[in-house]
Amino acid sequence: MPFKSIKQSPARILPARLSESRWRPGLAEQPFHSEIFAPATEASGAGLALALAGDALTSLNECPGKDHRHVLWVQDRAAIRLGGRPCLAGLPSDLRRRLIHVAAATPEDMLFALEEGLKCRDFACVIGEIAGNPRALGFTASRRLSLTAERHRVRLWLVRLDAAPDLSSARMRWQARAAPSSPQRWNPAAPGTPIWHAELFRSRAHAPGEWILSDDKGRLHVRPEPEPEPAITPDFIYLGRPTVGRSLATRARA
Repeated sequence: MPFKSIKQSPARILPARLSESRWRPGLAEQPFHSEIFAPATEASGAGLALALAGDALTSLNECPGKDHRHVLWVQDRAAIRLGGRPCLAGLPSDLRRRLIHVAAATPEDMLFALEEGLKCRDFACVIGEIAGNPRALGFTASRRLSLTAERHRVRLWLVRLDAAPDLSSARMRWQARAAPSSPQRWNPAAPGTPIWHAELFRSRAHAPGEWILSDDKGRLHVRPEPEPEPAITPDFIYLGRPTVGRSLATRARA
């Protein structure tokens, strides 16, 4: 008796994909290659990359306070021109003496430095910043970064400044932008806690979603969505006053 081919319907395939857990800070499963798309006019991409890196190292029992391995930060020339170099005073205190910064002249040099850094297991993680959509960062180059990171178990967060999402093998892809910070308790004019609006638009292990994330004392937290302010509608009852049967013009002439 010939076998009949059974065609599975989408309804029988999708539930397995949709049953995956929703992303949240502190998960034990962390990808080795992530991308963060952010505007170059703000430091939201680099800030979120540092926060995600700290969350990953902490969740993997690699507390940054006790981990003395260095962190490699690579930028190409265009990224430095748009956003500047990392400021040591603005970094987390436990990373200020462990940062190795590499300024690459071209995107090709940057990709080479990233791949070589991922091969060194003495690095806690690697962070990269690249501007636009250079031809050198195609799917093949992205695939090389993913395989190298997974083979040597060194995590990479690649910040894409002013870039459009293209083909990539990154296991997790974010869209980030800055969100209003809460005012300081003692000095409202001082900078508040860093807050980002983060959208996870591609992941192999989690469903897409959006979060308001904050980095408070080295810990990544999810903040509730701000409630919209209620619209104020004018009360037309009090816009006029009674004239007791006479118009305002008539009262003015009286």
